[in-house]
Parts: sequence; C-alpha cells; structure tokens
Amino acid sequence: MCLTMWSRWMGLVGAGLIGLLISPTLFAGKIVIKGSDTLGAKLIPILAEEFKSQHPDVLFEIAAEGSTTGIAAIINGTADIGMSSRDISASEIRQAEGLGIKITQHIVAYDGVAVVVNAANPIEGLRRRQIELIFSGGVDDWAAVGGNPGKISVYTRNTASGTHSDFKKLTMRRRDYSRNAQVLAGNEQIASEVAANPNGIGYVGLIYAHSPGLKALAVDGQSIESLLNKTDEYPLSRPTYLYTRGDPTGLLAEFIDFVNGASGQGIIAREGFLAAY
Repeated sequence: MCLTMWSRWMGLVGAGLIGLLISPTLFAGKIVIKGSDTLGAKLIPILAEEFKSQHPDVLFEIAAEGSTTGIAAIINGTADIGMSSRDISASEIRQAEGLGIKITQHIVAYDGVAVVVNAANPIEGLRRRQIELIFSGGVDDWAAVGGNPGKISVYTRNTASGTHSDFKKLTMRRRDYSRNAQVLAGNEQIASEVAANPNGIGYVGLIYAHSPGLKALAVDGQSIESLLNKTDEYPLSRPTYLYTRGDPTGLLAEFIDFVNGASGQGIIAREGFLAAY
C-alpha cells in the first residue's frame, strides 16, 4: 500500500473512530433499580419509561423483589437506586456506615396499606385490634368479628417486603403473624388469592386496593379513600422511598429530580399514590 493510500485509509479510520466517540449511544447510561414490589411492580417502571422518552439512550434494569433486597443492593453496590416502602432500619444504617457508605433517603410518594377481603364478604370495616387478632391467629372465624361463619384465610407478604414489616408496626404491635398465614411474594398475588377466596383477608398497597373481586375495609372507621381525598388521616398510611449511595449526581440526580418534579409527581398521583410534593 502506497503512502498516499495508507494516509487516506488511516484518515477514514480516524474519522470513523471520532464518529463513534461522539455517537450519542456511547453516552448512554444504565440505571439499576432494585427493591420494593409496591413501587417496582408498576410505578417506577412507568416513571422510568417517561424519563426514557426524554432520554432515549438511558437503559433501566428494574427488579421488584422486596424493600429489604433494595436496601441491601445499595449497601453491596449491586444497584444504583434501592426502592423501599419502609424506612431504613438502624441495623442497615450501621452496616452501611461500617463499610464507609452514606445512605441518602428520598421520599417518592405516600402510600396506604389497604386491608382487603373478598368482595362478597359483608364486613365493611375492622378496628385495628380486630386486625391484630386476625393476622396473629387469635381470631380465626369471621363470626367473631361480625361476619358470616367461616374459617378466615390469612394472606401476608414475605419478610423481604417492606409492607410486611410496616403492617406489623401499624396494626399488630409487632406481634408475629399466624403460623397458618399463607405467605405470598407480592401485592398482585395477594389480590388474586383474596379475590378468589370468599373467606380470605390480606393487605396490599393503595393502588391494588380496588382490584377486581376485592373490598378495601375501613380501618378504625376511616376508608382508604380518605388518604387520597385528604379528608381524614387514614391510620395505615406511610411514605415510600428511593435510596442512593450518598447524594446522587449526573444521570441518577436527573432521574431523582424528575421523580420529585412536577411531571413525576403528576404521574405518581395519576397512578393512585399520594404525591409527596
């Protein structure tokens, strides 16, 4: 190859490399999000899709396997964002600090835990003391709380779920769940089982409260709709969170700002949560 041809060839290669270097696809980022089923099954994917419509080169990897797994993933560095429907625990903070990691909490939205029964159940509401007795196994027949006679089937979330621990804190004074309770992985599974079982009772996040075949019970005389209408203080309400390692920067900061901004909070309200801002 003569010098002139070599120079031309190298020029074309160089131009191609420069073209690759300035290609927008090489500036694309990836955001890995793990944790809460309450946030991750529907809401965060919807927010991610809207963000992606404005940032088409961004890739999202979302795994909704429970709040505990989300916080653990932030601590061990396998996620950029941890979703949680519960507050980070003191032991998790100590674990992070022991590794020199600062965990930053971002409130996303407010949620309510709905106590749900089959739509055919005549019960319209329960007191928290009755809920505690049902889920701990102290009451096992609907007749004991004013319903039709029949053995109560209790459905709960697994221990990785933030809703599992929040429900214990809000209604059961941290008592253990009944040994006969059926443990399910997510909101959709509980909604499906209760809708199919006339004697079933479980708890789900706000956006699942009116799934087909379900009835959301009033708790201490207050319906879950009072949370959305802001007319009363629904007793089983709670904030939900995104966690990051330290203060987010770059693409992560942009996504968090989007979630907490007017557009993101509008989507949050549209999807049935109570906007945080």
